[in-house]
Amino acid sequence: MERIHSFPPVIDERARVLILGTAPSVKSLEHRQFYAHPRNYLWGIVYGLFGAGTPDEDYSRRLNFLQEHRLAVFDVIESCEREGSLDVNIRDERPNDLPALLAQYPGLRCFAFNGSKAYDTFRKYFRDHPAFQSIATIKLPSSSPIPTQKMRNLEDRIEAWSVLLPHLED
Repeated sequence: MERIHSFPPVIDERARVLILGTAPSVKSLEHRQFYAHPRNYLWGIVYGLFGAGTPDEDYSRRLNFLQEHRLAVFDVIESCEREGSLDVNIRDERPNDLPALLAQYPGLRCFAFNGSKAYDTFRKYFRDHPAFQSIATIKLPSSSPIPTQKMRNLEDRIEAWSVLLPHLED
C-alpha cells in the first residue's frame, strides 16, 4: 500500500473558516489539487454558499474565490496509507500540525470538518488540546458524491454547510 501525503494548506491572513478534509483522493493526487474529482461537491458548495453559480474551471481562480470569501482548505491527515480514495481504507495516519497552523493564523474562528472521518481523526489527536478551546468545530456532511439518506444532492449540502456563514462575518 502506498503512503500518500496532504498538500500544503491554502490559507492566508483573511481566513476565518478552515475546511478540513481527511487526505487527498486519487484524482486530487493526480491533479495536485484539493477536491479535483469532478463529481465532488466541495467547489459547488463553496460557490453556492455565496450564490456565485457554477465554479470556475480554472483551479487558481477557484482558490482565489475561496480565499476572497475568508475560507481556507487543508487536511487533518498529513500522511497515511490508503488503497483507493475511500476514507474507510485509511491506515497508519499521521496528523498535520494543526496547533501550529492555528498559531500562524490566529484569525481563524472555525474548523469545518468535511465529513465524519475528518472530524473523528481531529478528535482522536486534538480532543483536549488547549489551542482549540476558543475555536468553533463543526462536523459537516461530506462533499463526497456518494448520496446518503439526508444528503442527496448539491442543494442539500449547500443548506447544511450554510452554518459556516456567520463565522465569516466581522
